[in-house]
Amino acid sequence: MKKVYLSALGFAFLCRVNAYAQLKSSVNVTKPTFTVSAPAKADTTNYESRQLKIDEINLVSSYYDQTGEHSAITGGIGTQKVSDISNGLNINLVWWGNTNKNTLNVGMGLDHHTSASSAYVTTTGQGKQDGSRVYPSLDWTTENQAKGTSFGLGSYYSGEYNYKSFGADMHFSLKTKDRTGEFSAKFQAYLDKVVMIYPSELVTALSPPAPAGSTYITTASGNRVLSVNGKRSSESSLATSPRNTYTASFAWNQIINSRLQVSLLGDVVQQTGFLSLPYHRVYFNNGKDTIERLPSSRFKLPLGFRLNYFAGDNIILRTYYRYYTDSWDTRSNTANIEIAYKVSPFFSISPFYRYYTQTAAKYFAPYKATPPTATYFSSNYELAAFNSNFFGAGIRLAPPKGVGGWQHLHDIELRYGHYTQTTNLASDVISVALGFK
Repeated sequence: MKKVYLSALGFAFLCRVNAYAQLKSSVNVTKPTFTVSAPAKADTTNYESRQLKIDEINLVSSYYDQTGEHSAITGGIGTQKVSDISNGLNINLVWWGNTNKNTLNVGMGLDHHTSASSAYVTTTGQGKQDGSRVYPSLDWTTENQAKGTSFGLGSYYSGEYNYKSFGADMHFSLKTKDRTGEFSAKFQAYLDKVVMIYPSELVTALSPPAPAGSTYITTASGNRVLSVNGKRSSESSLATSPRNTYTASFAWNQIINSRLQVSLLGDVVQQTGFLSLPYHRVYFNNGKDTIERLPSSRFKLPLGFRLNYFAGDNIILRTYYRYYTDSWDTRSNTANIEIAYKVSPFFSISPFYRYYTQTAAKYFAPYKATPPTATYFSSNYELAAFNSNFFGAGIRLAPPKGVGGWQHLHDIELRYGHYTQTTNLASDVISVALGFK
């Protein structure tokens, strides 16, 4: 399910981020402010006063719907029907201290999903099919505009019934003297916990003996899990396994001329811990079933290139390419193009297309194709070989007097995308974003 969340919410927030650099109109509006409690002092140093302002508020909502026939929960067969409603709120606060501009981004997201295949964690098909996820975030950045440097720290949390994630990052950037180039780096760590939910028929066979005072219970969702102290009502009492992800991201952005801008992107990712999911079944070629088993380490290396070209006053061409490789022998290529066309100074339309292709991980095998002698195995089609197409369009409205005459509603954007995969998976996502100044 985690991939579904990222697909839906990531698409929604993309409609905000993609349009900012080139399409966002500059509009002077009255911004709500409040003053820090420290007493005001006379400005004798030629820098802006220490005032905290709400610079921008963004609201994003999206709806995601998916169909397919290769559920990992039932061993690579069965429904992949999923729907997800995502809502996100981001507030940007800005204040000045000495010569530095400080930005504090406060985010809050909430998802609610239904997944037909989740019901088959139990053999009866009566398990829980819906759930919710909450994910707050906090990011602080300080920028010295005179020197062209910035530094920041961020923190994240994501929580749902069977998955908890705690994250933190440090990031910085440095611009060249002529301000045409910029190097940036970001270091992230995610410390996750996976609740050990087993297929109902495999709980006794696969789970270790329960510690003294503990037992395996059937939760309200119908799933069988180990309760560490027999506390049926507390999620914190359920047995979990760790999953940690460490990422170093680097980027070089270069303005070639007034029309052309390029970026070089690279990530180094290391994952350790429990990288399987205990409720993903695998069926051997002798008909017996077990749970997914994958190595406890995975190294990933994505490398990308981005090019933005201003073809006159009304057209912006955005292109992106990424090559990906990892230690599980998965290789992929992504190519994306988006054309932003300004119908008027305040109205634009942006059709886009993305092509993706990947090879199968060496541990993947379809339903009833895994030999019993294999050490690692999965029938999760996210690790299969496939090609995919994702296409759609966005429209954006940013009138100078605000949307509908409401000055503080700076812009509104609506995006729709349709996704198809050669494994017969298909999905649709629609999102709406509101920007307040």
